[in-house]
Amino acid sequence: MPLPAPAASRALTHRRRVQFEGYRRADGLYDIEAHLYDVKPADYALSTGVRPAGTPIHDMWIRLTIDDAYTIVEATARTEAMPYPGVCERIAPDYARLVGLNLLRGFRKAVHDLFAHVKGCTHLNEMLLQFPSAAIQSRSAEQLDNADGPGGTQPFQLDQCHALDTRGEVARRYYPKWYRGARSAAGVE
Repeated sequence: MPLPAPAASRALTHRRRVQFEGYRRADGLYDIEAHLYDVKPADYALSTGVRPAGTPIHDMWIRLTIDDAYTIVEATARTEAMPYPGVCERIAPDYARLVGLNLLRGFRKAVHDLFAHVKGCTHLNEMLLQFPSAAIQSRSAEQLDNADGPGGTQPFQLDQCHALDTRGEVARRYYPKWYRGARSAAGVE
Protein backbone atom coordinates (compact mmCIF):
# COMPACT_ATOMS: atom_id res chain seq x y z
CA MET A 1 0.00 0.00 0.00
CA PRO A 2 1.61 3.32 -1.04
CA LEU A 3 -0.09 5.27 1.79
CA PRO A 4 0.42 4.56 5.47
CA ALA A 5 -2.13 2.25 7.06
CA PRO A 6 -5.29 4.12 8.08
CA ALA A 7 -5.71 5.05 11.74
CA ALA A 8 -9.06 3.22 12.03
CA SER A 9 -10.77 0.28 10.39
CA ARG A 10 -12.92 1.20 7.43
CA ALA A 11 -15.37 -0.13 4.86
CA LEU A 12 -15.26 0.62 1.12
CA THR A 13 -18.20 2.82 0.01
CA HIS A 14 -17.21 3.82 -3.51
CA ARG A 15 -14.67 3.03 -6.21
CA ARG A 16 -13.84 5.37 -9.09
CA ARG A 17 -11.40 4.45 -11.79
CA VAL A 18 -10.15 6.99 -14.30
CA GLN A 19 -7.85 5.67 -16.98
CA PHE A 20 -6.09 7.40 -19.86
CA GLU A 21 -4.46 5.75 -22.85
CA GLY A 22 -2.56 7.40 -25.67
CA TYR A 23 -2.08 6.04 -29.18
CA ARG A 24 -0.05 7.14 -32.19
CA ARG A 25 -2.15 6.52 -35.26
CA ALA A 26 -0.93 5.30 -38.64
CA ASP A 27 -2.01 8.64 -40.17
CA GLY A 28 0.34 10.62 -37.87
CA LEU A 29 -2.36 11.83 -35.51
CA TYR A 30 -2.76 10.81 -31.87
CA ASP A 31 -5.77 9.45 -30.01
CA ILE A 32 -5.98 10.15 -26.31
CA GLU A 33 -8.78 8.22 -24.60
CA ALA A 34 -10.17 8.60 -21.10
CA HIS A 35 -12.54 6.28 -19.26
CA LEU A 36 -14.31 7.05 -15.96
CA TYR A 37 -16.00 4.21 -14.10
CA ASP A 38 -17.86 4.56 -10.77
CA VAL A 39 -19.21 1.56 -8.90
CA LYS A 40 -20.58 0.88 -5.42
CA PRO A 41 -19.76 -2.29 -3.44
CA ALA A 42 -23.35 -2.51 -2.13
CA ASP A 43 -26.78 -1.94 -3.64
CA TYR A 44 -27.22 1.78 -4.19
CA ALA A 45 -30.57 3.59 -4.21
CA LEU A 46 -30.90 6.35 -6.78
CA SER A 47 -34.06 8.28 -7.52
CA THR A 48 -34.17 6.40 -10.83
CA GLY A 49 -33.97 3.01 -9.09
CA VAL A 50 -31.63 0.74 -7.19
CA ARG A 51 -28.30 -0.12 -8.78
CA PRO A 52 -27.18 -3.56 -7.65
CA ALA A 53 -23.72 -3.81 -6.10
CA GLY A 54 -21.04 -3.80 -8.79
CA THR A 55 -23.29 -2.18 -11.41
CA PRO A 56 -21.71 1.04 -12.67
CA ILE A 57 -23.20 4.36 -11.67
CA HIS A 58 -21.03 6.10 -14.28
CA ASP A 59 -19.31 4.54 -17.28
CA MET A 60 -18.08 7.36 -19.52
CA TRP A 61 -15.57 7.75 -22.32
CA ILE A 62 -13.90 10.60 -24.20
CA ARG A 63 -11.54 10.34 -27.16
CA LEU A 64 -9.66 13.38 -28.43
CA THR A 65 -7.72 13.08 -31.67
CA ILE A 66 -4.89 15.61 -31.85
CA ASP A 67 -2.26 16.65 -34.35
CA ASP A 68 1.47 17.28 -33.78
CA ALA A 69 0.71 20.75 -32.41
CA TYR A 70 -1.78 19.34 -29.82
CA THR A 71 -4.76 20.80 -31.68
CA ILE A 72 -7.94 18.76 -31.41
CA VAL A 73 -9.12 17.53 -34.80
CA GLU A 74 -11.83 15.17 -33.56
CA ALA A 75 -13.67 14.81 -30.23
CA THR A 76 -16.06 12.04 -29.23
CA ALA A 77 -17.77 11.46 -25.88
CA ARG A 78 -19.96 8.56 -24.84
CA THR A 79 -21.91 7.78 -21.68
CA GLU A 80 -22.86 4.13 -21.20
CA ALA A 81 -23.96 4.16 -17.55
CA MET A 82 -25.40 7.20 -15.77
CA PRO A 83 -27.69 8.13 -12.90
CA TYR A 84 -30.39 9.60 -15.18
CA PRO A 85 -30.77 7.44 -18.29
CA GLY A 86 -32.36 9.24 -21.19
CA VAL A 87 -31.01 12.60 -20.02
CA CYS A 88 -27.32 12.38 -19.00
CA GLU A 89 -26.16 10.92 -22.31
CA ARG A 90 -27.81 13.68 -24.37
CA ILE A 91 -24.92 16.09 -23.72
CA ALA A 92 -22.21 13.81 -25.16
CA PRO A 93 -22.54 15.05 -28.78
CA ASP A 94 -21.94 18.64 -27.61
CA TYR A 95 -18.34 17.72 -26.80
CA ALA A 96 -17.58 17.74 -30.53
CA ARG A 97 -17.28 21.51 -29.95
CA LEU A 98 -13.78 20.84 -28.61
CA VAL A 99 -12.52 20.51 -32.20
CA GLY A 100 -10.11 23.34 -32.99
CA LEU A 101 -8.99 23.90 -29.39
CA ASN A 102 -5.36 23.38 -28.44
CA LEU A 103 -4.57 21.24 -25.39
CA LEU A 104 -1.59 23.43 -24.45
CA ARG A 105 -3.08 26.89 -24.92
CA GLY A 106 -6.08 27.94 -22.86
CA PHE A 107 -7.70 24.51 -22.96
CA ARG A 108 -8.90 24.32 -19.35
CA LYS A 109 -10.48 27.78 -19.54
CA ALA A 110 -12.14 26.88 -22.83
CA VAL A 111 -13.61 23.70 -21.26
CA HIS A 112 -15.04 25.84 -18.48
CA ASP A 113 -16.42 28.42 -20.89
CA LEU A 114 -18.01 25.77 -23.13
CA PHE A 115 -19.25 23.21 -20.61
CA ALA A 116 -19.41 24.59 -17.05
CA HIS A 117 -22.47 23.94 -14.93
CA VAL A 118 -25.62 23.06 -16.91
CA LYS A 119 -23.82 23.41 -20.27
CA GLY A 120 -22.02 20.10 -19.80
CA CYS A 121 -21.40 17.03 -17.69
CA THR A 122 -19.38 17.33 -14.48
CA HIS A 123 -17.67 13.98 -14.96
CA LEU A 124 -16.79 14.48 -18.62
CA ASN A 125 -15.37 17.89 -17.68
CA GLU A 126 -13.30 16.38 -14.88
CA MET A 127 -11.71 13.99 -17.35
CA LEU A 128 -11.09 16.75 -19.89
CA LEU A 129 -9.00 18.72 -17.40
CA GLN A 130 -6.46 15.88 -17.37
CA PHE A 131 -6.11 15.62 -21.15
CA PRO A 132 -3.23 18.11 -21.57
CA SER A 133 -0.89 16.16 -19.31
CA ALA A 134 -2.10 12.79 -20.65
CA ALA A 135 -1.37 13.97 -24.20
CA ILE A 136 2.09 15.21 -23.23
CA GLN A 137 2.86 11.88 -21.56
CA SER A 138 1.55 10.02 -24.61
CA ARG A 139 4.10 11.81 -26.77
CA SER A 140 6.95 12.02 -24.26
CA ALA A 141 9.04 9.26 -25.83
CA GLU A 142 9.35 11.29 -29.05
CA GLN A 143 11.86 13.73 -27.55
CA LEU A 144 14.37 13.64 -24.72
CA ASP A 145 12.81 15.32 -21.68
CA ASN A 146 15.58 17.90 -21.33
CA ALA A 147 15.74 18.88 -25.01
CA ASP A 148 15.01 22.51 -25.84
CA GLY A 149 11.50 23.45 -26.88
CA PRO A 150 10.59 24.68 -30.38
CA GLY A 151 13.05 27.25 -31.72
CA GLY A 152 15.43 26.71 -28.81
CA THR A 153 12.93 27.85 -26.20
CA GLN A 154 12.89 26.66 -22.60
CA PRO A 155 11.37 23.17 -22.27
CA PHE A 156 7.69 23.68 -21.46
CA GLN A 157 7.77 21.64 -18.26
CA LEU A 158 10.31 23.85 -16.47
CA ASP A 159 8.83 26.02 -13.71
CA GLN A 160 5.59 24.01 -13.83
CA CYS A 161 6.18 22.09 -10.57
CA HIS A 162 8.49 22.29 -7.56
CA ALA A 163 10.86 19.60 -8.86
CA LEU A 164 11.34 21.47 -12.14
CA ASP A 165 12.02 24.89 -10.63
CA THR A 166 14.72 26.51 -12.80
CA ARG A 167 16.44 27.55 -9.55
CA GLY A 168 16.48 24.01 -8.19
CA GLU A 169 18.66 20.93 -8.16
CA VAL A 170 16.91 19.17 -11.07
CA ALA A 171 17.43 22.16 -13.37
CA ARG A 172 21.06 22.52 -12.28
CA ARG A 173 21.74 18.87 -12.93
CA TYR A 174 19.62 17.97 -15.98
CA TYR A 175 18.78 21.34 -17.60
CA PRO A 176 22.02 23.34 -17.07
CA LYS A 177 21.26 25.68 -19.97
CA TRP A 178 18.09 26.80 -18.19
CA TYR A 179 19.38 26.79 -14.60
CA ARG A 180 18.93 30.24 -12.98
CA GLY A 181 20.89 29.79 -9.77
CA ALA A 182 19.89 28.52 -6.38
CA ARG A 183 17.30 30.24 -4.20
CA SER A 184 18.47 31.62 -0.89
CA ALA A 185 17.12 30.19 2.38
CA ALA A 186 14.41 32.89 2.33
CA GLY A 187 13.32 31.78 -1.16
CA VAL A 188 14.71 34.80 -3.00
CA GLU A 189 18.08 35.56 -4.56
